[in-house]
Amino acid sequence: MTSENTNSPRAVGEASRSKKTRLPYYPGCTLKTTAKNLEDSALATAEALGIELVELPRWNCCGVVTSLTDDDLMHHVAPIRNLIRVQEMNAAGLADGETRLVTLCSMCFNTLKRSNARVRERPEDLTSLNDFMYLEEDYDGSVEVVHFLEILADLGAEEIGRRVKTPLTGLGVAPYYGCTLLRPKEIGIDDPERPTIQNDILQALGAELIDNPYKTVCCGSYQTVQDKHAVAELAHGILTHARAAGADVLTTFCPLCAFNLDNRQREIVERHPDFETIPVLYATQLMALAFGLGPESCRFDLNFVDPRPMLSSKGIMKEEAWATRQA
Repeated sequence: MTSENTNSPRAVGEASRSKKTRLPYYPGCTLKTTAKNLEDSALATAEALGIELVELPRWNCCGVVTSLTDDDLMHHVAPIRNLIRVQEMNAAGLADGETRLVTLCSMCFNTLKRSNARVRERPEDLTSLNDFMYLEEDYDGSVEVVHFLEILADLGAEEIGRRVKTPLTGLGVAPYYGCTLLRPKEIGIDDPERPTIQNDILQALGAELIDNPYKTVCCGSYQTVQDKHAVAELAHGILTHARAAGADVLTTFCPLCAFNLDNRQREIVERHPDFETIPVLYATQLMALAFGLGPESCRFDLNFVDPRPMLSSKGIMKEEAWATRQA
């Protein structure tokens, strides 16, 4: 006799067909500010798939980057405090006993998961952190940090395809991953050199998958603060190769990658006047579009390169839906 682990990501697929699955959700800072198009579209698509992402109460910034030094525990305080919030949610009956913490931002995912891995591998570090946060309940190491892409992949292309009302027929989509979803290998959710986790999801939406050889090339990350022109050159290479391969749009899950590849196209055009702009979207925005969830869920008005004219030309979106930008 065998029993299925209901706390594994694979359990979501069956559960979502019978009742709404409630999962603890960590938004992070950017999704409440410049990446609202990621959060709004993801929450809407999750709801359409029978998943309720329940926001952590009293969450704090994850710290953005994890510490790489052996004797630095202070940078792990913020991530671990967020994992304690999952325990509190379960104690309050808000998460149905779920130990998975779902993230949307790939950088938050990387930071939270790496800190979690450290305290699981080093019990003495966990003890020190719990002692330091003496006003909090102790973290017991039971939380599993997962990315929304893993939840979608576990649901499967067939389940996602059932929700499609407007297939993305004729739309060439190049998945872009960047660094923090894939590296280091023990933290990443897919092969760091040849990731494919977005493929089945995008194809289930009816899109034409475009293999971008630069899909794992770094976008420049925080170099955008001190050297935006260096980032523009990196973005130029990534976007130019995607366009040459036949892509109409790139998809990502990283707000920083989205900024560097989308907003920095202003600098690319200044340096390369012949450059043809290309929309950079969160994959959840395309999901919301394919699910027929409307402009309030797609939030294309928040993208720097407006995708709506192109989507209209493909017959995927009606012209009146993008003609007037939302306030």
